[in-house]
Amino acid sequence: MTQRLLTFLLVAVGAYCALRYNIVAKAFSLTQQSQLGQVPFIPVKDAYDDPKPYTRHIVAVGDLHGDFPNARKVLQFSGVIDDKGAWSGDVDYFVQTGDIIDRGDDTIKLFTYMDTLREQAQAKGGIVLSHLGNHEWMNVIGDWRYVYSSEIQTFGSVEARQKMITTGRIGRSWATNYTTASRLPLHPSLGPPNTPYPSSSSLSGPLSHSAISFVHGGLSPSYSGLSPFPSKINDLSDSLLRKLQTRKQPRPHPPGPYVGLPEDTTKEEAELYSSNGPLWYRGWAQDTEEKVCKDVEEVLEKTGTRRMIMGHTPDFENITSRCGGKIIIIDTGISRAYGGVLSALSVHYTLEPIGKAEKPEEQEWQEREVVSALYADRQDVLSEDVRRVVGNFHLR
Repeated sequence: MTQRLLTFLLVAVGAYCALRYNIVAKAFSLTQQSQLGQVPFIPVKDAYDDPKPYTRHIVAVGDLHGDFPNARKVLQFSGVIDDKGAWSGDVDYFVQTGDIIDRGDDTIKLFTYMDTLREQAQAKGGIVLSHLGNHEWMNVIGDWRYVYSSEIQTFGSVEARQKMITTGRIGRSWATNYTTASRLPLHPSLGPPNTPYPSSSSLSGPLSHSAISFVHGGLSPSYSGLSPFPSKINDLSDSLLRKLQTRKQPRPHPPGPYVGLPEDTTKEEAELYSSNGPLWYRGWAQDTEEKVCKDVEEVLEKTGTRRMIMGHTPDFENITSRCGGKIIIIDTGISRAYGGVLSALSVHYTLEPIGKAEKPEEQEWQEREVVSALYADRQDVLSEDVRRVVGNFHLR
């Protein structure tokens, strides 16, 4: 009996060793072939993790025009900063759409504060997106029609102010931290902010346009630089700003004559600063509802976005929403120079799994985007969009 058991064990051990050798040899062979490009190497597929919900919170603020106290009030009631004026950590993105300068005395304070918030946000995992408005561009061109003499005194002199907004601290921040346009994806699968659309890496499928565009004035349907967005606009912006900041500074107008753009400005750069460009365009605010709701679809398609947000054209009582929230204008005259209502825009985005599919690419999700106008004494929901989408949107 003992002999027969010993024989059985020896046979079993031998069979196990042979089987293990064959498996290892086969795997090694497949790996070699895969490395040689002969057959694909397919690793063992583990069961994927439970799908997890994703959220993103954005707050956007329009024209501030030299009013630091009112800017602080808006940022506090919108949750961007705490009661001490520091980054709260309660939002993921803070977007400011330009026109911080002019019509007030707090230019230095405001631009310094924006850079401070940028650093604080980064330390807490947040991001500040800053834009140049038409008034920033006017100032660097030498068009100082809306500059108060009392504001010039905060710089010390006209020459000191020119230096500060060209090669000085504020000018360097404009060149480094500010853009003329932004595309902010609502989900990380679309890439980081300002990932160009379209591009070779553009995501196709149900989330391809889950993004928002931000500019100061507006994206005209007939503007030639819409694509790729926003890189075409921002490349032109960087080039023109560099020319303006490095040229010999003209005497400001007034009292000097209006000098305008540099002699070597290209046709595309001139279009950027034209009335049809993203800094000055007002059509989305001023054209009829029928026209803008027809025109907006083509612009959203070209820019890979679902809605566009801009400042520039003020409504002193409310944030303006048109075409079901596809067009939102957030300039409400926050500065004391206008006496408008204090306001901010909030976007809450969520992507939540519906159950769990057998395969990640078959997973169903509910996408929800709630856009609200925030005021000191109330909150108005402007748009609430809910969609059901299918795909692999898992975050590792």
